[in-house]
Formats: sequence, C-alpha cells, structure tokens
Amino acid sequence: MVPQIPQGDFRAFIFDCDGTLADNMPIHYQAWTRAMDDFGGSFPEELFYRWGGTPTIEIVHRLNAMHGLSMEADDVVLHKENYYREMINQVEPKLEVVEIARRYHGTIPLAVASGGHRDLVVRTLVLLGIHDLFKVVIAAEDYERGKPFPDPFLTAARALGVLPEECLVFEDTTTGATAATAAGMIYVLV
Repeated sequence: MVPQIPQGDFRAFIFDCDGTLADNMPIHYQAWTRAMDDFGGSFPEELFYRWGGTPTIEIVHRLNAMHGLSMEADDVVLHKENYYREMINQVEPKLEVVEIARRYHGTIPLAVASGGHRDLVVRTLVLLGIHDLFKVVIAAEDYERGKPFPDPFLTAARALGVLPEECLVFEDTTTGATAATAAGMIYVLV
C-alpha cells in the first residue's frame, strides 16, 4: 500500500530504515533467532515485531529480565549483527517508500533516523542504491536514548537545520511513531 502524505508545509522528511525503507525485518528476526540459539535464549516472533524499533541492546536487557538470563548484551548484539551481515544481500527495498524518497530528493532535505548501528544502516542503504538520497543518516551512535524517546528524530532535524514541527516521519512501528510524536512531528505509519 502506498503511504499517503498528509497535508502540511513540511520542510524535511525523515525515514526510519529497517522495515520502512528496507524490507528486512524477517532477516533481522532470523539473525536474532540464530543469536538466541548461541546464548540459550529465545525471542518469540510475535514479541520481536511488537518490540520493533527498540534499540538492540535494550532488547537483550528485556530478554534477560523476561527469561531470568544474564546474557552479556554486547556479545549478543555482536552475534546478532554478524548474522545479519551474512544475510544482508537478501534485503529488498520497500518500493512504495523508496519511491517517495526518490520523488522528493532534491526538493526538500531527506534524512534517515534509525535505531540500528551506523555500519549496518549505511550498508543497507548502499545495497538498496539509495544512500545518496539522504543528506543525513542518524544511527544509534548519534544519540543517547533510542526510540520511543524522540532523540533520533530530534537529532536528524537538528542535523538538517529544520524545526521538529516542520518534519514528516515515515515509520513502520508504534515505537517509532511514539518517538515521532514525542519529537513534535507528524508521522506516516507504513
């Protein structure tokens, strides 16, 4: 379904990456499953999608609390991301969202604000052939608090030189939508 752009005088568009520009959530889930197998944990698929947009390290902390485990968060994240890297060539674009970015490129500034780590976000955008569409790419290393906090989107707006209320956000999760709202931005759920 083609996302509908709401009425407004938007001076910038900010896109989430995973699940919004890239149709890669099943690949992320496979990577999580393999990492959990390595560490003796489990991550039910329903929970994975419900927690969509949550920073990876926070997911490990939640899984530890939920299952009474003491997995080392940095080790789990490293395993998960390495598995994703192995499968990254399977990533496909979300064509209807990518088409919006292509249509508005050069008209207004575009940014990506992701909860993912920079190397994976950039590799995903390059693989999809869309990295050059974005003036700014904000990743987990660029802010302290991830979604549902507004920090990723506020950081992107600052980097673009626009006010938060002048931005339209494209997101695929309620966590991301909550972050956009907290930033004072209108969002489109894709």
